Amino acid sequence: MNRLSFYLLLRKHAKLNEKRHPALEQNKVAKVMMWIGAILILAYLVFLGSAFGTMAVETGQPSIILVLLAFLLILDFLFRFMAQQTPLVFIKPYLLMPMPAMTVVESYLLTMLTNGYNFLWLGMLLPYAFINVVGGCSVWTMLLVVVCGLLMVMINSQWYLLVRSLIYRSLLWWLLPIAVYAAVIVPLVFSSNPVGQLQAIADTFYETPMLGLLALLLLAFLAVMFFVNRGLQFRFIHKELSREQKKVAAIKHVSQFTFLERFGQMGEYLKLELKSIMRNKAIRARAYMSLGLIVFFSVVIAYTDIYDGKFLLNFWCYYCFAIYGMTALTKVMGPEGNYIDLLMTQRENILQLLRAKYYFHLAILFVPLIIMTPAVISGKFTMLMMIAYFFLTSGLGYFIMFQLAVYNKQTLPLDSKVAGKNGVESGLQLVIELLGMLLPLLLVGGMLLLFEETWAYIVVSLFGLLLTVLHPIWLRNIYNRMMQRKYANLEGFHASR
Repeated sequence: MNRLSFYLLLRKHAKLNEKRHPALEQNKVAKVMMWIGAILILAYLVFLGSAFGTMAVETGQPSIILVLLAFLLILDFLFRFMAQQTPLVFIKPYLLMPMPAMTVVESYLLTMLTNGYNFLWLGMLLPYAFINVVGGCSVWTMLLVVVCGLLMVMINSQWYLLVRSLIYRSLLWWLLPIAVYAAVIVPLVFSSNPVGQLQAIADTFYETPMLGLLALLLLAFLAVMFFVNRGLQFRFIHKELSREQKKVAAIKHVSQFTFLERFGQMGEYLKLELKSIMRNKAIRARAYMSLGLIVFFSVVIAYTDIYDGKFLLNFWCYYCFAIYGMTALTKVMGPEGNYIDLLMTQRENILQLLRAKYYFHLAILFVPLIIMTPAVISGKFTMLMMIAYFFLTSGLGYFIMFQLAVYNKQTLPLDSKVAGKNGVESGLQLVIELLGMLLPLLLVGGMLLLFEETWAYIVVSLFGLLLTVLHPIWLRNIYNRMMQRKYANLEGFHASR
């Protein structure tokens, strides 16, 4: 089988994998939501393309879209972290076949380049080109603009893959995209005429020959990014699958957390939560990332005026409290899937574990409460607002997210950060996650419309506090429903180890 045939075969398998994804196969709700989401994104891109096209015709700058696209791709880069995985999770089965591993990596990199998500950006580029052609611009010029725009999107997909793979090795690699984007944005922020600078860049590529040269440069850069990724992905997947062990010095001290022993069995589970973060790479990486985001947004809110609007302040106040829980509880019971059989040996073991998890995440809420103190001092948040979101997260937010314990049945590898599976298992889980993200904010928005701000936060605080106090009841309900599904869940945990 030659490379082209193998590439076409893998592309066919990738499409079948998408069609057979449990989230789509088990629940039609997920299919409908994904189609609605794709249509909304496409409609928004068409709107942007039409607006930018009209602006380009009025200013006589047909290549301005490429400058604007460079900034839109920063958002695209962040969105890919939520919507896409690295292809290494799909490569593992093919490495058992009698073919060079590098060929497998290359084929999947090509599959990622030709992913339908990349071509979704044509929804913005084509209306833009059409409006400019109608406005008198050359067809060849606009064709080159579309090609350059598409090449920029493909480069962004390779840039995302490179950064995500490096971040999985160490969170310090976040400094790389921060430095790159700061180098682009900071000069404009401190410029006396940022619009003029952007227009000057667009004027550089006004003529068709310059656009042709830009297309060649982008193509060359895409090739460089492809081969850099090719080498890194091969190295990472080989290291992940071979489980290379580094020689480390003997551990001189082991944290025992003896102060938790007074809580009996629940104390042991609390120890397990703490040691899971300290010892397991996948869980530790999520914890560090959540903490980093809390610190980042707290500093930005406290010391800048970027998020001074009422909606944005409420939005980020809630997510600073909820982000750790949403990140960890999305895969609740996933780590325990590695040893779920042992937890089933004693009656109500799982219930004690759920209670320990709840108390642990309740304690975690004091971290953003402390970190966001500068925002309170600067007057961006009120203490009543902070208390409201504290209890809204501990009550309604956790009540929703803990429901995933009933339906999660995919084991989360404790030491695998590259080749692990992290997808949504069913449409119902996707709905629960979306409710956890949106319902608390909708509740606050409704209260702010019905009551004066102080009373709205008081009502929200009391409602969240009520659900927090009633946690033994709803955790017991979750436990009972888990026991009704225990055999199906056990089968899923076993199959995904």
